[in-house]
Amino acid sequence: MESSDSLRYSKLVTFVIRNKCAACYRQFNRMEHLVEHMRTSYHSVHEPACGVCGKHSRSFESMREHLIGPLPKAECERIFKDRGCDICLGIFGSRNALRNHRESCQLSRGNGLFPRMANLGISNDMRIENNRSKVVALACKMVGGGSDGSLDLCARVCLTDECENIIFQAYVKPLLPVTNYRYETTGIRPEFLRDAMPVRQVSRKIQDFLCNGEPIWKIRSKGGRARILVGHGLDHDLKCLDMEYPAIIIRDTAEYPPLMKTSKLSNSLKYLTKAYLGYDIQNGIQDPYEDCVATMRLYMRMRSQNHEVEDYPLATDPQNRNNFAQWRQGELERMSPEEMLEISRSDYYCWCLDSRG
Repeated sequence: MESSDSLRYSKLVTFVIRNKCAACYRQFNRMEHLVEHMRTSYHSVHEPACGVCGKHSRSFESMREHLIGPLPKAECERIFKDRGCDICLGIFGSRNALRNHRESCQLSRGNGLFPRMANLGISNDMRIENNRSKVVALACKMVGGGSDGSLDLCARVCLTDECENIIFQAYVKPLLPVTNYRYETTGIRPEFLRDAMPVRQVSRKIQDFLCNGEPIWKIRSKGGRARILVGHGLDHDLKCLDMEYPAIIIRDTAEYPPLMKTSKLSNSLKYLTKAYLGYDIQNGIQDPYEDCVATMRLYMRMRSQNHEVEDYPLATDPQNRNNFAQWRQGELERMSPEEMLEISRSDYYCWCLDSRG
């Protein structure tokens, strides 16, 4: 009798392991349910993964919950508290290795020279035609328009390169009258905008620089002259500038899946900077240069992730479109979870791909 029970238990364990997702470790009663999960989950090497148990998560926020709460996995939590970096969520071989890593992982706001210049109203627009940067960060500060001052009007703009140098910055004269200067956060006074550059002129100047001589309708994701545009909430900034730029070459920290909340909503730039760079921004009067630096640093950190190289990394690539097609159901059910994970691809463009030409 005991032998029979032991055999049944052994078969049950084998059954459960076979139907366990190799990425997120969810378990399914039937193999067909696991196949359906893989069809819709888009697990890939580009997802954040636990350095202890290897579990994949959709975002770094989900991974943070897995490691430090509110209901973390006990063994992962123990190891992470001892040798884990709470900024990049990496696990290191020793406490000494962790200490050495933290020196480079936790960044500072910088020397503040350019923000002080910007607050004086100095507009540095002389190098915009000569800058060779391939990646550019954009940030705007808004004043209020309309009868109640709630309509966002761009009144200040900044453009920086990968090295955090200012390419272009200026006060901007909106098309509509300003009814609320929001001085407590913008630091902008009426006299700053009196002789400022009109918004349409600013937009044209920035767009010409971003396109870099390439017609906007010809811009493609790779291989062209157009520059990658980095920012936070860029849809809103571009709308306030009355400017268009192709989504395929935009890198928005508010819309990047690994940086979003577990609820798939956007995190604020203030939170992302504190959580993933280790310092505070947007205290008191806010400077667009500071936002440019933060978004560029977030982009560079995400781009520098060392993921496995794949020939066709996106689920939308033609070579991957039939990976989990319905007609392959029988074949997929005979695969192991690891084999299914190997053919699965991401449904978002991982920024690490920008570093591969």
